[in-house]
Amino acid sequence: MPDPGPSPLQSSLPAAAARFGTHILANARAAGPGPAAGGASALPALPGGVFGSVPAAGSVPAAGVVPAAAVPVQVPAVRVPASVPVPVGPGGGPAARHVREGAAAVGRPSPVLDRILRGPSGLGTASLHPARPGEPAASGTPAAGRPIPGLYHHPVPAPDPARVEEVSRRIKAWAMDEVQLYPEDWEDQFDGFSVGSYMVGCHPDAPSIDHLMVATRLMVAENAVDDYYCEDHGGSPVGLGGRLLLAHTALDPLQTTKEYQPQWAKSLHADAPRRAYRSAMEYFVQRSTPSQADRFRHDMARLHLGYLAEAAWAQTDHLPEVWEYLAMRQFNNFRPCPTITDTVGGYELPADLHAQPAMQRVLALAGNATTIVNDLYSYTKELAAPGRHLNLPVVIAEREGVSDQEAYLKAVEVHNDLMRDFEAEAAALAAACPVPSVLRFLRGVAVWVDGNHYWHMTNTYRYSLPDFW
Repeated sequence: MPDPGPSPLQSSLPAAAARFGTHILANARAAGPGPAAGGASALPALPGGVFGSVPAAGSVPAAGVVPAAAVPVQVPAVRVPASVPVPVGPGGGPAARHVREGAAAVGRPSPVLDRILRGPSGLGTASLHPARPGEPAASGTPAAGRPIPGLYHHPVPAPDPARVEEVSRRIKAWAMDEVQLYPEDWEDQFDGFSVGSYMVGCHPDAPSIDHLMVATRLMVAENAVDDYYCEDHGGSPVGLGGRLLLAHTALDPLQTTKEYQPQWAKSLHADAPRRAYRSAMEYFVQRSTPSQADRFRHDMARLHLGYLAEAAWAQTDHLPEVWEYLAMRQFNNFRPCPTITDTVGGYELPADLHAQPAMQRVLALAGNATTIVNDLYSYTKELAAPGRHLNLPVVIAEREGVSDQEAYLKAVEVHNDLMRDFEAEAAALAAACPVPSVLRFLRGVAVWVDGNHYWHMTNTYRYSLPDFW
């Protein structure tokens, strides 16, 4: 799997971390090419901007092949510090003001913040640029549905229709024929989920349909586990832990004796969720590195832990405090999806950089914000379902003694705070660690966040807004 390679400015990484990157980047550009630390020759610039380029709309490269234009120039390896220091603000974490202050010192907006918010440059990347405040709206077909009033989000272009059609065709064949995931009379619900639009919108830089299918199978499998084990189609909190444990062995294989291994292997075909997990994971490991696969297993264990917390509250009829609910949602959330953005993009964020506390905070905030988006758009759908369904507006209303409307609007504010924290932390990390794989990964997560909102906003088959405005 091609690696974006170290940054042309990697030799200045410690200073960049201490001074937020802006001085270093500006000075390096002004000085022009020069010798790298340790006597190495000057490092070549990456093609198509730091993020490279993506295939033209509708093109489908051969399986496993990243287009030549998207493969960064290989450059000499430079050791990355074991821990990247990130500036700490008054609130305990890096804040947007660090980036602004560093930028002010060179008299112009932060180039790192600009790259995170505006995305890649170069041939073939125009479709990856969402409109931002102060910019004209994205061109193309207007999106169906309407955004939640007051919700902080970024408009994005509609997903490439050719890719959406092909991903939709392939995922339906996989779900219905390959793993027998749903009965035929659930076909309308499967189509209404619009998973092809979802995944193409969240991963517009995927180099091929095969790369997109890696994410799409996992998304459908995760949704099936939620449906069958937890919620819509016969799910129950009773016995959930045992079901999730056995399903998790389809992702994290059981290492047992020869006597019992065949029984376990047979169990992976026993129900639809396990069949889906097993198959989706087999496809995933074909395109991921061992560290990427282990990272995904870890995040899926987090997800299952969140399922179990929610199930325990249902069994004991416990109404969590708002902060407790948000803690549960940090685990029961979308995090496994953006965390594989590098696998889907055909490159790897090295394990030591993924494990940095600052990167983990960015991923947690992205997962938390996107999950509250789900709470808000699915609010009326969940109220119409039998029983009490926990979501952030419901918990706020009951715990803080406010009206449904006030609770919903406060939940919008919670989402907006999480989104702004996510963007500030991502920009601060990009300034502290301007490594191409880090920058591309952060941009991929930001694009996933935007694509997730677009899908929720436009999926009028599943969602409608409450009448609170």
